[in-house]
Amino acid sequence: MLARVRSATLSGVEAATVFVEVDVTSGLPSFNTVGLPDATVRESRDRVRAAIHNAGLEFPIERITVNLAPADLRKEGAAFDLPTAVGILSATGVIKPGRFERALVLGELSLDASVRAVRGVLPVALHARREGFAPLLVPAANAAEAGAVAGLEVIPIATLHDAVEYLNGEREIASVTSTGGSGRDGAGDGLDFVDVRGQAHAKRGLEIAAAGGHNVLMIGPPGTGKTMLARRVASILPPLSLEEAIEASTVWSVAGLLGPEQGLLTTRPFRSPHHTASEAGLIGGGGVPHPGEISLAHHGVLFLDELPEFSQRVLEALRQPLEDARVVVSRSAGTASFPARFQLVAAANPCRRGCASLPTCACSPLERARYLARLSRPLLDRIDLHLEIPTLPYAQLTDTAAGDPSAVIRARVLSARARQTARFAGTPALVNARMSGRQTRRHCPLPADAARLLGLAMTRLGLSARAHDRLLRVARTIADLAGSDALTAEHVSEAIQYRGLDRAR
Repeated sequence: MLARVRSATLSGVEAATVFVEVDVTSGLPSFNTVGLPDATVRESRDRVRAAIHNAGLEFPIERITVNLAPADLRKEGAAFDLPTAVGILSATGVIKPGRFERALVLGELSLDASVRAVRGVLPVALHARREGFAPLLVPAANAAEAGAVAGLEVIPIATLHDAVEYLNGEREIASVTSTGGSGRDGAGDGLDFVDVRGQAHAKRGLEIAAAGGHNVLMIGPPGTGKTMLARRVASILPPLSLEEAIEASTVWSVAGLLGPEQGLLTTRPFRSPHHTASEAGLIGGGGVPHPGEISLAHHGVLFLDELPEFSQRVLEALRQPLEDARVVVSRSAGTASFPARFQLVAAANPCRRGCASLPTCACSPLERARYLARLSRPLLDRIDLHLEIPTLPYAQLTDTAAGDPSAVIRARVLSARARQTARFAGTPALVNARMSGRQTRRHCPLPADAARLLGLAMTRLGLSARAHDRLLRVARTIADLAGSDALTAEHVSEAIQYRGLDRAR
């Protein structure tokens, strides 16, 4: 007696079809799983046996062999519990053939035969739609997540009995309606720039960063509002598009971070790992590659506070993802590619004690230089804006006059982004920060006075060719915010102001 059920496994953020082949034959009772399973998959035999018994169904006292094909593809996780149980019940005649022949099934079984949520349902749903598999049977807790994929029949399964009755045609279960068109505001959790006193220069820099998708580093003593400013960047970014929401939610689904009954992300991710984070935790890795913080911040903000306190190895590992917007993690168990199109917002103290700008600072100039030297020139070249955050005088702290709220700043950002959307239509670049070298030369021509100013800055600051291009892209964003088609010396001059660390070296 042989049965075959479709399921899926994950490779990075992509899903691949796995055929769960179940053979039940006479012989000494046994239950063996083959096909490169991990420990969790091998342990499924005990969960499946107990679930079938506790569902009041008969478990065959025979020789059971479960093959997960293709055999050269590593399988991990408990999502194969439900398809294995369905295969056994089909092989023994409890489930009749027919309805599950084009179905794709996944879910973890509890001992009481209830079906528990699993991670990675969203990429599996996208794979099922692409391959034309229907229906998709998923745990009821994952139904909203899978239902975010339009054009796919998603059947929520709460217990093993539900699966048996549905596949036998004894009971109809309403499919989940797609939530793909639900609203995505992106305005964050109520944080607003109107709460920030003073720091007009920093607010202007963050507005430019948001408008052009630029990376930014804020440098200032403790208590000057660096973290407060960083946490409000998401409130001025454009709302997530449907495509961006699906891509970001896919990474969160693979990491198992989408909550029960949660569909797509509705706000841009904001990730803030501690400076003790490991390279695998930030970049991604593990025995079987899993996404790191940079991928969880895909289409959102990655905030790295106390940037020089991160290990040198971790900081240098950021360079390639910042350039390519993708990270490839290679391990003995396989290679996985994860998206990492995030906006870096970093903060640093001017010295180890954080007192460099205060009259009482006890750090020597050499100590300050050594502290900031932990940030290598190649890394700083990939950060477009360096913002100095000074200590606020008492008058500004008590000033009741509020600056522009996030809604007003966001409107200016959206206007600048609209110009970029028209400019880069049909190309991979979506914002100025992602312009290629050829696009930079095409869209950032300089008049003679601006060219002379830039040349002087290159000579005095010792800027690299990469920093030169990034400076031009910042100037292009400043012009977009001003509604100008042409770059001027004023735009270039303001962009040069945001290379503070280059001036300090």
